[in-house]
Amino acid sequence: MSAHPGTRDRTHGGANSLARHGAQAADSSRERLYERAAAVQSANRVRRFRSMGVDLIIGRREGYRLEDISGRAYWDCHLNGGTYSFGHRHPTLTKALLEALETLDVGNHHFVSPARVALAEALTASAPGQMKAAVFTPSGAEATDVAVKSARWATGRRSVIAIDRGYHGRSGISGAAGDDEAARYFLSDDPETYLKVPFNDLDAMERALESRDVACVLMETIPATYGFPPPDEGYLAAVAGLCRAYGAAYIADEVQTGLGRTGSLWGCSAFGVAPDMMITGKALSGGLYPVSACLLGPRYAGWLDENGWGYVSTFGGAEPGCVVGAEALKLAQAPATADNVSRLSARFADAFADMRRRHACLRQVRQTGLVIGLVFDGPDGGVRAMKHFFDHGVWAIFASFDPRTLQFKPGLLLTDAEVNEICERMDNALTDMERTES
Repeated sequence: MSAHPGTRDRTHGGANSLARHGAQAADSSRERLYERAAAVQSANRVRRFRSMGVDLIIGRREGYRLEDISGRAYWDCHLNGGTYSFGHRHPTLTKALLEALETLDVGNHHFVSPARVALAEALTASAPGQMKAAVFTPSGAEATDVAVKSARWATGRRSVIAIDRGYHGRSGISGAAGDDEAARYFLSDDPETYLKVPFNDLDAMERALESRDVACVLMETIPATYGFPPPDEGYLAAVAGLCRAYGAAYIADEVQTGLGRTGSLWGCSAFGVAPDMMITGKALSGGLYPVSACLLGPRYAGWLDENGWGYVSTFGGAEPGCVVGAEALKLAQAPATADNVSRLSARFADAFADMRRRHACLRQVRQTGLVIGLVFDGPDGGVRAMKHFFDHGVWAIFASFDPRTLQFKPGLLLTDAEVNEICERMDNALTDMERTES
């Protein structure tokens, strides 16, 4: 027997009322979370992203997909700067961490640790050139500090050359070597010591080195926050040659370009450079436990024989992080990973070439392997594209030092089916971008 129509209507109305109440409660809870974050963290960052139409609060995450706490799913093509190159919560890395935590904790930085030794051996053996030692830090910024201090110790010089609009972190030394405006904001800029030259300008680099008071050149292999402009042919190798001629250290910042993303294990290798020191991080952590490292060539590692406490960090080289890092390095070195990166690089190159033919808003594609910068029309093109991609379920972020450009960092282990869906969503986003902005 069917229910009375009035009863059925009231039941249906009640369900709708409950759904509306639940949605309102969820919205209220979300707004409250934003208020709490603004009160105790960065109010400016909360406001900025929300003003750009990006209000992601990450809930579940798996592989290369994120879910907002509301349940909406996104393809993660930002990967927090490549931290999740192997995916969120990769099962091999998660298993390694959980097993490590059965017997290990952070450890004690004063003493020898099997996990630290094993990762240091594996990293130095994998690096281009001749690396003698690894110093572990919790972040890439601190690894940059270690590299610069090592160069100053070895050369007896103080000045540092970095690329204009390069980014190496926001600590004391790394911040001064990066964006001048950000350093000035905290009164930590020192333009007499930290010299900036344009990327791909070899003459400017040599003029800066000619003083012979330069300890090192700090070089992102492909500057990330600048939108991934590729180095001119022979440029990086020529800079390394100038460093040798003028007695300065060449420090390769491989935090975003290392561990397989360019198609080579280390990005500088793809450009024929064997650096004096190298910085790695992000993907080394597997996105599970912070670990970064500065790898030192023989000349620059000498202080470790003299001063065992020249750099001290309670959490640098935390033992569970070293276990995860060793497994992440194995994933990066696996032939299957290199094959997949090569295949994906070709797939994305074809897809973006097709999009460029059909979408005038996409002006340029800068690509080295899976290091990809998408340049759009207008001075804020990358910001606008970020919002349209976000609305179509793809998360990628604009380049802060070149807002025309969107940083696109897809996962190294994506499948063909996943690439197809990402590209379809991006294509639809570009169609929508042109339709709504015309």
